[in-house]
Amino acid sequence: MRLDRVITIRLFHSLAKLCNGHRNVGVPILMYHGIGPPDRKGHPYYETATSPTRLALHMKFLEENGYEVVDLEEALRVMALGQEGRKCVVITFDDGFRNFYTHAFPILMDRGFRATLFLASGLVRERPLRHNGHEYLTWNEVRELHANGTRIGSHTVSHPTLYRVNRSEIEHEVRDSKQTIEDHIGERVRSFSYPFAFPEHDREFTSRMRELLCTHGYACGVSTIIGTATLRHDRFFLPRVPVNNHDDPQLFRAKLEGSYNWLHFFQYASKAMKGWTA
Repeated sequence: MRLDRVITIRLFHSLAKLCNGHRNVGVPILMYHGIGPPDRKGHPYYETATSPTRLALHMKFLEENGYEVVDLEEALRVMALGQEGRKCVVITFDDGFRNFYTHAFPILMDRGFRATLFLASGLVRERPLRHNGHEYLTWNEVRELHANGTRIGSHTVSHPTLYRVNRSEIEHEVRDSKQTIEDHIGERVRSFSYPFAFPEHDREFTSRMRELLCTHGYACGVSTIIGTATLRHDRFFLPRVPVNNHDDPQLFRAKLEGSYNWLHFFQYASKAMKGWTA
């Protein structure tokens, strides 16, 4: 039995229905990674892959249930204006795996949806690079995706654990990834995705990170914090809703409607107890 699914659907989603679905104006930011066969053993919570079939079902669900797919900056405007009538969602993909181009992009185009793709710039080459079992996009593919409406954001240069490196290395990862992507696509990069688990318990680190992102011209960013994005969240470290191949329509709906957010309490507590998490 998958405990997080049972608690999400039978407790929190049921309670939300009893309360007539009342919630603050917020926008779920979906967090995808690779599109292909599941690649992890163990608890479904840790899976990062989503099959093309499952992704297509997720996109079909969004369309049939009246969701408007927007980018991060539009999501921030929706929240600022308190537009409760707009049922918005942001779709993001981390890492820049080539299967976004081969599998996800055609599915998104079929529905007229546009996603934000966060690239680790040092892993994008003129020819497909294979690294740690994954094949990465080429710059020609990135330019094609961008020309067809995909938003491109930074996911650092080398996808390091930023919490473990010094300030100058962090600045290199933040600054140079942005510059490299801009040089290749001919447009400003305005969003950043923090790699690995975000150390939200460390206020000093968070403050330094925000300062660097501001200094280098980013407008917003996302993290791995679980939750629905609202105005109360830091615009540089917005929470996201993790989704993967195990999300059937019932669980997918519950996640979109905020019923998976209860897990953030345990996520935060775990980080605080460990001092940090990788």
